[in-house]
Amino acid sequence: MSISEVACRCVLLSIISVLLSSLAFAESGPSLGEPVAPEEIVKWDISIAPDGLNLPPGEGDALLGKEVYRKHCVRCHGDGAEGGDGLADPLVGGAGSLDSKTPIRTVGSYWPYATTIFDYVRRAMPYDLPMSLTNDDVYAVTAYVLALNDIIKTTDVINSDTLPKIKMPNRGGFVIHWPGSN
Repeated sequence: MSISEVACRCVLLSIISVLLSSLAFAESGPSLGEPVAPEEIVKWDISIAPDGLNLPPGEGDALLGKEVYRKHCVRCHGDGAEGGDGLADPLVGGAGSLDSKTPIRTVGSYWPYATTIFDYVRRAMPYDLPMSLTNDDVYAVTAYVLALNDIIKTTDVINSDTLPKIKMPNRGGFVIHWPGSN
């Protein structure tokens, strides 16, 4: 087979790959510029405010969270949530490092609100199946990560009432700068 034949086959395979990817994406939802049906919006309208507004029913503790973590999170974040071979950021450690030249931004050192952890996990994790965990699973794995960072006890149950009350170590580390303020 000549070099030009190989090049033609590579180009053809690339075009087929792009077309198949486009077709798969088109079947998964609306395209750019198309109206979105209200039922599609409802699926993604799940934002949780720092004060806990819009937290769903459910609950969990670190003991159940450890099981959820082992099933869905360990492959990317590692056994002890220290980060998994470059696949994902560490979730623990970094205490006291934010003022250093090499800050380590983790749940325990950087995140200002526990509700934001719940929101992010619920919306985006696990990476390959976002929005696939139940609310109880999300509360539990959030509790597990908080317990690994010594923010709550492993026996503490978190839910829509208790989660917003958790005081994160870096709660005061974020300052809102309004336009025109110094």
